Amino acid sequence: MPVSKIIPTVLLTFFILTIASFGETVNLNGYVRNYTGMLLNENTEFSIIQNTFNLKLEQSRNQVAFSINPYIYQNSDRDLDINLREAYLDIFFDHTDFRLGKQQIIWGKADGVFITDIISPKNLSEFLLPDFDEIRMGITALKADYYLGNHTLEAVWIPAFTATVAPNAGSIWYKTPVFPIAPIFDYSFKAVSPSLENSELFAKFSAMTSVIDFEVMGGYAWDDDPTMHVQKTIDPATLQLSSITVIPQHHRLGIGGGSFSSTLGAIIFRGESAYYSGKYFQTDDISATDGIIKKNYLHYLLGLDFNIGEIRISSQVIQQAILNYDNQIVNDELENTATILISRTFLRETLKIELFSYIGLSNQDALIRPKLTYDFTDGFQILLGANIFTGREGRFAQYDDNDMIYCKVKYSF
Repeated sequence: MPVSKIIPTVLLTFFILTIASFGETVNLNGYVRNYTGMLLNENTEFSIIQNTFNLKLEQSRNQVAFSINPYIYQNSDRDLDINLREAYLDIFFDHTDFRLGKQQIIWGKADGVFITDIISPKNLSEFLLPDFDEIRMGITALKADYYLGNHTLEAVWIPAFTATVAPNAGSIWYKTPVFPIAPIFDYSFKAVSPSLENSELFAKFSAMTSVIDFEVMGGYAWDDDPTMHVQKTIDPATLQLSSITVIPQHHRLGIGGGSFSSTLGAIIFRGESAYYSGKYFQTDDISATDGIIKKNYLHYLLGLDFNIGEIRISSQVIQQAILNYDNQIVNDELENTATILISRTFLRETLKIELFSYIGLSNQDALIRPKLTYDFTDGFQILLGANIFTGREGRFAQYDDNDMIYCKVKYSF
């Protein structure tokens, strides 16, 4: 093991042993997990072989508390990953709470979709397959909550920007951008330096009433996904395209939106929407505009949750709409997606069968995710599942070669 990995491992072990010596004063829980996936191709290659150690330690005294969540990922095809998912301090007052440090912040009512839940950036190195508490990354922030009876006013200040983690080149989830000739990438403008001017700010008001629960939010932030500025060079002698330079760069966004949920009998109605101001989109025109154009767009959904006997059903219809659309934009003006979750438990809730699917209505593609979870004994769980991609084109169809089955064996403590 390289020295760069040995030192963090030793420090993490020392930290755990030190905290554990406090005994019952610290609440300690976590899990150990093996995750093995195999592609359904001719070679039956393993898509992932991963061992995980996840630990959470919490303690509170009077008006203060802390929480820390270190983790270790050991993968067969890459270096040991040792990091902190969360590490924050809480301070409690009569009507106000403060949280300072690395934290995951979850907003909105959507399942499996990020609409107003955009404060914590995403780790998409394995597309949308990991659990969402692993996709959603922690960010260093100051969060303040002010309580007004059943209502809450929340503000979040993020001093340093963190971008989406994209798949590495060579990963089965990495897709090479399509250009007429091989591009040159210039990453000199990609970084956003930490400064007061470059910080991000969000605010949310949430209310709970006897009829409806709702949230209203707004933010001034950086787009977590970089815009690909494209510059081309024409050979003056042949008038042919001689080179393409791609310059990834993050841009500011203004965001406003909200969500709601309400119950009518045994049915839960949910909705969520966000308006993004100043979003850049790729175009087919890679001339003086760097191949991009700025537009505003909407992202929204409506959902229903209900039971049929012992079967739980949750469905959502989602639409992304680019306003004042230009035909040169690579993205479609409207992108329609649906999700459906069907689940049922058996054997006194020790066995759970679940089917979750993303359905691309615009491109007729889908990601179908059946799984079976069995709680073998207290704290010991076995999960068998599959990820099936279908379609000829679209967000999910592009991974049609990545169909897989997988097994997760997990011990929680």
